[in-house]
Order: sequence, then C-alpha cells, then structure tokens
Amino acid sequence: MRLALLSDLHANLPALEACLADAHARGATHHAILGDIVGYGPHPAQVVERCRSLQEAGAIILRGNHDQPTSSPTGHSWGDLTTAWTYQQLSEQQRDWLSSLPLTATLQSIFLVHATAEAPAKWHYELDELMAERSLLALSHDPEIRYVFGGHVHHQSLYYQGNGRRLMQFTPRAGVAIPVSPHRRWLATVGSVGQPRDGDTRANYALLDVMAKTLTFHRISYDHRRVAQEMRAFDLPEVLADRLERGR
Repeated sequence: MRLALLSDLHANLPALEACLADAHARGATHHAILGDIVGYGPHPAQVVERCRSLQEAGAIILRGNHDQPTSSPTGHSWGDLTTAWTYQQLSEQQRDWLSSLPLTATLQSIFLVHATAEAPAKWHYELDELMAERSLLALSHDPEIRYVFGGHVHHQSLYYQGNGRRLMQFTPRAGVAIPVSPHRRWLATVGSVGQPRDGDTRANYALLDVMAKTLTFHRISYDHRRVAQEMRAFDLPEVLADRLERGR
C-alpha cells in the first residue's frame, strides 16, 4: 500500500489536482484527506465534488474545523470572514456531506486525524514535541497503532518515539524518503495542499509506502498566482490572496 496523505485543501482546486497527479505518478494506491476541505479558497464546491469522487473510489475523507460552514459566522478571523461566502457556494447536499464526515479514522496500523488524537474536536495545534507526545499517549491503549498523521498546522513535520526515549522532532526534506520502521511510533503533520504557511508557495502532501516502510514529504508547484487572482475576483479578503502568493 502506498498511501497519499493530503490535508488543508482550503478550496484550492489546482493545488489539489497537482498533488493528486503527482501521487498517481508515484504509484499511490490509497488516499486520505485529513480535513479542511473548504475555507479561504475560491473553489469550495469543486473541491467538495472532487473529494466526494475520491471517497466513492475508496478514499478516507475526514472533517476539519473549516468543514462546517455556516451562513452566520461568529468570529472575526480570516477564516470566519470567508465562511458565509463559502456557505453560499455550496449546495445543501454538499454542506450536509461535509458535516457528516468523521473526525478520525484507522487504517491498519495508521491513525488519521485533522488536529490531535488526544482531543480531535477541540482543534488543538500540534506545534511541538509536547503536543505530539500527548497525541501518542492518547493512543497508547492500542499497541497496533504505529503511525499518526494529521494536518491543521499547515507545515510538514515528523516526530518519532523509540523505547525508553522521549519524543524527538525531525524536519523532513522534500522528496527524501525517510525510513519509518514500525518498531518506533511516528507522528507527522503533512502540511497544507491549498495554503502553505512556511514561506514556500508549493503545495504539500506526504506519501507513506507501507511495504518499504518509508515516508516521503512532497512539495508540488502549481499556478498559485492564478488562484490568488481568482480570490481577488470573488472579493475574498486580500490578506488571503497575499498569503497564498507569499506562502505564509
């Protein structure tokens, strides 16, 4: 099994298609979308339909904190400012589908979540070894789980835990396969397909090769400037278009 792990699509269809095409070229046999399908970007309905087609083909699709758009946002974040617009772009059936998605899933020795395993519905950010360790501890009752994959933080990172050792953080390099032997426990944030925030405008995803026991993080170029211009054409907040053009 070669599992393509994608998160934080944020209604960016060209970025999603670029990642899916690259994963296909690299022999991906399975797909998991780890939430935040919509929000921020200009293609909410199109990305929802693409994910629904992936689900029909067997992909795992999870719900993120942006995937319950409402007509009356209550906050003042940039995400909230696009929530009402996103709601209007989606059909009732599409909104119901998003709301019905699970928060977590398990596939063999793999646990999938948008945010953290210790409190999936609270949308905590896995920003350091402490939060990553809390996630792994929350799954310690199941010794079969060796890999935890999430998104939410919009950057790529890898943590590992060996016998008798505290959690260690490893910064991956794009395109370099990392041995991830199951004698350790691993936790990774796979980055953002549709809105990277680490200063690199390229889309992010990761590919787990279960047979080879390797994890490879990928960065994929696409026409992000065109997507930013589409956001401006829809009068979405300028800061979001600017963020897409700067990658942060």
